[in-house]
Amino acid sequence: MFRRRVSFWFKYRWAFRGLLVIGMIWLCGFVIFAQSLPDTVAMPKIKTDAIVVLTGGSLRLETGLDLLTDNRASKLFVSGVHRGVDVQQLIQIGQMLPDAVTCCIALGYDADNTEGNAKETAAWLKQEQYHSIRLVTSSYHMPRSLAEFRAVMPEIKIIEHPVFPKSFKSKNWWFWPGSTGLIVEEYNKYLIAYVRRKLLLVLFWRR
Repeated sequence: MFRRRVSFWFKYRWAFRGLLVIGMIWLCGFVIFAQSLPDTVAMPKIKTDAIVVLTGGSLRLETGLDLLTDNRASKLFVSGVHRGVDVQQLIQIGQMLPDAVTCCIALGYDADNTEGNAKETAAWLKQEQYHSIRLVTSSYHMPRSLAEFRAVMPEIKIIEHPVFPKSFKSKNWWFWPGSTGLIVEEYNKYLIAYVRRKLLLVLFWRR
């Protein structure tokens, strides 16, 4: 039995070492990713052509509506809206008066993930002939969002505007299993998106 175990380890030692190296690289990248999550809004006063809100988290829509009423942009685009939801319903969710902002809100219904958000927004920006946006999404979602958006609209100026849900503990996140799990999930999705973009780039250049 002992000899079998030694033989098994000797036979697959390179595979085990490879997995260990990959695990260490993943862990180092994860720590860097977690520590680099935004914890403030870097340029809150700069105006842009449009405000873009990605649905799927608390405080995003409310923040976008606040920015619109503060005249930080001329239009608000909400990407990833569920079918059947209209502007009036969104304003009720944001607890704002309809006549103040209804005419300046556009909704996108086609996106069901972050990559879709980027493509949907790019098409809308091209239609409106806009060149800068303020991107509103949760702080933990911002790195992946920026990567996806910059991949499809490199010519657009993007101002980050992260929001900070109370349920997400950005400080001392390692003490909070829910927040740690959320960062792990976002990091893995970020890596998948990164690999996907690189593969698409390689396939494009081979054509």
